[in-house]
Amino acid sequence: MPESVPPRAHPVSRWLLAAPVAAFTLVVAGCGISQQTAATPPTPEITSAVAAPTTDAPLPTPSPVITVASAPAADDALRTLNTLAVKGRAPKTGYDRDLFGQAWSDDVTVDGGHNGCDTRNDILRRDLTGITLKPGSNGCAVLSGTLDDPYTGTTIRFVRGQGTSSAVQIDHVVALSDAWQKGAQQLSPQQRIDFANDPRNLQAVDGPTNQKKGAGDAATWLPPNRGYRCTYVSRQVEVKAAYRLWMTQAEKDAIIRVLSSCGATAPTTTERTATRTSTATPVPETTYTPPRLYAPPAETTPPVDAPSSAYYANCSAARAAGAAPLYAGQPGYRAKLDRDGDGVACE
Repeated sequence: MPESVPPRAHPVSRWLLAAPVAAFTLVVAGCGISQQTAATPPTPEITSAVAAPTTDAPLPTPSPVITVASAPAADDALRTLNTLAVKGRAPKTGYDRDLFGQAWSDDVTVDGGHNGCDTRNDILRRDLTGITLKPGSNGCAVLSGTLDDPYTGTTIRFVRGQGTSSAVQIDHVVALSDAWQKGAQQLSPQQRIDFANDPRNLQAVDGPTNQKKGAGDAATWLPPNRGYRCTYVSRQVEVKAAYRLWMTQAEKDAIIRVLSSCGATAPTTTERTATRTSTATPVPETTYTPPRLYAPPAETTPPVDAPSSAYYANCSAARAAGAAPLYAGQPGYRAKLDRDGDGVACE
């Protein structure tokens, strides 16, 4: 039997459960650089067409993001990084999405488990603001809300429905396929289900950007929003440490570069000297660009089956091929697989 992994035991988990985007401004004065960081966002405002349920499902608590001014946090991540094994990527042979359990299962032992809500809605309620909840869903199902997307730095309006739900997707910060090839094959079935539903490894993000990421690791993909990259790679480090997964050398090198850019100065195992002087270049002041607001279609129309050679007889077949969830317009999507008609099949 695989050794039990305590998903909460990692020292950096206190600041990396989820990553609200902190806006910051660099102020250059004389020879020094100071930074003003926005306060941690307030608890999302919740509205509903009906009275709030007497017992709402509890939400995972978000933690501060890492910024250029957060060198101690970056140092912690770098020290943790150096505890991870470095190996080559194992073959993807045998990978199946079903090996990580039913998508968005509430039957998990991590934060948010057994609260009566599926994991997808837990993360939407955590990461969106101004949310509206579906009446009669025990305060779980999110009908609409606003996402300050950490991956792109833009603002996205989320509306649940056909053709609109896919605007906001839930990303596995450490992709399931990547985890499978770097140690998750040795995890127990329950540990893999926990991994797939651990809030530390989940983030609501811009749908198209999530699709571009695919199963990439830090060596092949980083968020376009440079201001979030330190938090992003630090979360990957935390999750891989919690589940005892390994990294490739290219992946580790990429993470070291990112952490160095946000002030990390802790010694690394690849350095020849016992101490390290940071060579990070200060982040230049950039011109502010107002965020774009995602505008869903004025009229909702039923999604059309995507023209493609891909065909899945059912959701089990889609998961076996590693294609689930399927979004409207993607190869293999069919309205018959989308049980609730929200444009996301085989959730």
